[in-house]
Amino acid sequence: MILSDSDLRARAAGIRLACFDVDGTLTDGRLHYDADGKESKAFHVLDGQGLRLLEDHGIAVALVTARESAAVLARARDLRIAHVHTGVKDKAATLRMLCAQLGIGALETAHMGDDLPDLPALALAGLAVAPANAHPWVAERVHWQTRARGGEGAVRELCDLLLEARGLRAAVLARFGIE
Repeated sequence: MILSDSDLRARAAGIRLACFDVDGTLTDGRLHYDADGKESKAFHVLDGQGLRLLEDHGIAVALVTARESAAVLARARDLRIAHVHTGVKDKAATLRMLCAQLGIGALETAHMGDDLPDLPALALAGLAVAPANAHPWVAERVHWQTRARGGEGAVRELCDLLLEARGLRAAVLARFGIE
């Protein structure tokens, strides 16, 4: 199911909504609990920059996770991400709802996930992506797999692909004073 480079870029150019699983995709998948049972997560700053760049260049971003997590809500607030769905049992249904809400087709969506609960959303999305360390049953069903592992810049790889496929690399670099 892995796409050729030209097919991958063609699909990426049409993406208007990028959805991301959290645990194992935006994080390394480990769960940290303190003595009081409070959960914490580590997010990679490169991924956060990529998500902001997508939003700033007209690609909607959504976080879709099966877990309820105050850490995810805090990170989403920090990045000013409006579409945050926690405690999701059916990620494909959430993806369909977001498409209806935003007036876009499923083929205009990307979904990135690493484990079995992501499979229905990955099957629905126009561009299905997994980080390097995704479960093998997921990895064999996506259009593209990143070189980076979840929580280690995998999300940023997808963000950069989407921006470059739209011809936005120069605009992104110009924003930082690079010509």
